[in-house]
Amino acid sequence: MNETSDQKNIVVVGAGHVGLSLAVLLAHKHYVTTIDSDEAKVAQINSLVCPIHDDDIKRVFQNVLAGTEHLNLRAVSYSDYVYQSADFFIVSVPTDYDTKTNCFDCSIVESVVQDIMDSTSTATIIIKSTVPVGFTQSLNNKYLTNRILFSPEFLRESKSLHDCLYPSRIIVSCEDSSKKKAEEFAQLLLEGAADKSVEIAYMGHSEAEAVKLFSNTFLALRVSYFNELDTYAEKKGLNTGDIIKGVCMDSRIGDFYNNPSFGYGGYCLPKDTKQLLANYEDVPEKLIRAVVESNETRIDYITERILETVKNRVNDEQEPLVGIYRLTMKTDSDSFKQSSIREVMNRIKEKGIKMVIYEPVLADTALFEDSLVVNDLEKFKNMSHLIVANRYDKNLETVKNKIYTRDLYGRD
Repeated sequence: MNETSDQKNIVVVGAGHVGLSLAVLLAHKHYVTTIDSDEAKVAQINSLVCPIHDDDIKRVFQNVLAGTEHLNLRAVSYSDYVYQSADFFIVSVPTDYDTKTNCFDCSIVESVVQDIMDSTSTATIIIKSTVPVGFTQSLNNKYLTNRILFSPEFLRESKSLHDCLYPSRIIVSCEDSSKKKAEEFAQLLLEGAADKSVEIAYMGHSEAEAVKLFSNTFLALRVSYFNELDTYAEKKGLNTGDIIKGVCMDSRIGDFYNNPSFGYGGYCLPKDTKQLLANYEDVPEKLIRAVVESNETRIDYITERILETVKNRVNDEQEPLVGIYRLTMKTDSDSFKQSSIREVMNRIKEKGIKMVIYEPVLADTALFEDSLVVNDLEKFKNMSHLIVANRYDKNLETVKNKIYTRDLYGRD
């Protein structure tokens, strides 16, 4: 790429699904440095080996190695990087939910912003991490600046670059005095996108933060709705698939995001729903709390059904053994953080029932939460009295009679 005056110097802090996908998107036309605390991940990125499960990023890296695409991308570790002047800093670091404070733990974001503010007086800081409503404004107030903006991400795990290329919308927060910078950043995202027709919205910092939390809570609501429909159908002996098909034939409802599961999970929905509920302090509400509680109810119900089913499959002399097929939340995921199956496992363990796990991303002889990992699939099938699968897989076809799943479609 030949250097032009339009090229920006962009630093992306955090190389997870959000940070790495944005870095790859922007590095086609700009100079991008991505920073991460995981030195192994840094080495992989510099070697053009994708450290996360994302086929589109893998494809881009392969094309770069083949010489058919070009990226101005480098990765560095926190310990090797000294913050320097840049046009934009994009902050995409974890903000896990702290159950003790009922709030996101934004300490890493705060530390990164402090380092940036200490190093440059001109760069615009774009927070991509999900934060509580009011957080971005509080940082601007703290540093007496207007350089800190918030831009919510709406990316799916394992499809993050695809969702950057075909975004549902682009939202950037700003004040009147920082709108020019907000527009400049939005144009960077639009420039990298394959779909140029995407709608762009500018709004206040707290409004943009609320968009993120309310969007994910609505998705959690939809998951919970179809899960409760499935609970009703299973308890009453009705055909869940027929009911969902009939309901979703209404174009106002739509035939999507309607596949029953063991509960919503993953990195975003559990913590974002709880954070939104916490933001409702002193505000009348019923529905948001119900979404959070509904997920717990669903997991309890699924656990009860699993225990009932496995006990009916063994005689009095046998000790029941429940097989857990995959720990991941989604079929095409390599992450099982906050997956609903793990919540189910915790409840099964509390009842004293032993489990065996099939999970290829774990070592075959590992112990996971006191359960044996067996990655010989046939051995796993044979030794399990009941196989629990949040998402069904064709590998289970030979033991259909052993499977407990609520997956209607064999897909996410």
